[in-house]
Amino acid sequence: MEKWPIGVFASVDAGLGVHLDVAQELGVPTVQVHAPHQATRTEKTAQEFLAKCNDAGITVTAVFGGFDGESYADIPTTVRTVGLVPEETRAARVQEMKEISDFAKLLGCDTVALHIGFVPDAASESYQDLLTVTRDLLDHVANNGQQLNLETGQESAEHLLAFISDVQRDNLFINFDPANMILYGSGEPIDALKKVGHLVRSVHCKDGTWAADGQRGKEWGAEVPLGAGDVGMETYLRTLQEIGYDGPLTIEREIAHDPKQQKIDIGAAVSLLNELRAKIL
Repeated sequence: MEKWPIGVFASVDAGLGVHLDVAQELGVPTVQVHAPHQATRTEKTAQEFLAKCNDAGITVTAVFGGFDGESYADIPTTVRTVGLVPEETRAARVQEMKEISDFAKLLGCDTVALHIGFVPDAASESYQDLLTVTRDLLDHVANNGQQLNLETGQESAEHLLAFISDVQRDNLFINFDPANMILYGSGEPIDALKKVGHLVRSVHCKDGTWAADGQRGKEWGAEVPLGAGDVGMETYLRTLQEIGYDGPLTIEREIAHDPKQQKIDIGAAVSLLNELRAKIL
């Protein structure tokens, strides 16, 4: 595969990604996919989806986990509901991620990924239990010949690095999303990328604008079309080159409620990334 193949975030039957036919129309060679609903997380679904990908010349590069009950309505709700961090759903969600890993194996995909949630303070009992269940999940993932990539945004670069170090597994890496750093107010994305770059194994190309002064980390920033926000896409790609990242550039545009505009924005993002690739490489 060439350096920096363009990708999009797609869906089988769940999540905010585009349908596979949109990816095919846009002519992109790679997709990350949101894991399908539990009832359709079957060998039949995997075979049918993989056949469509093969016919379209598309490679699945990661399968993302997501869970019923998660809500990104605002930052406090995200803290309470997202990922493996909420204690009341932790065990069930770890089990579901193992099933998602098994589904990814059916797709021949060696990478699963997720938002683990807002990692608690290292001194807390909840943190210690989170380490235990994450190790258990990673051992299952390793048995499937896979790695797990944690998506950035909900922690600072330093906090995320400390957690990964404490987990003590060699198949835990990072899916870097620069816009999330802005949306959550968790740090300057380019500085963060330089700090965590040695662990970055997949990326999102997404853009956003900061929340108002004094509200960063309290209120959402705004997701915007690629190139229209505060990330600085040329600087982002040049930094990816500096850290030695050669993998897919996966576009994520989270406006599934407006599929027409979503397709337009993703098409424009494909054009922008192709222009920047030609300029940089």
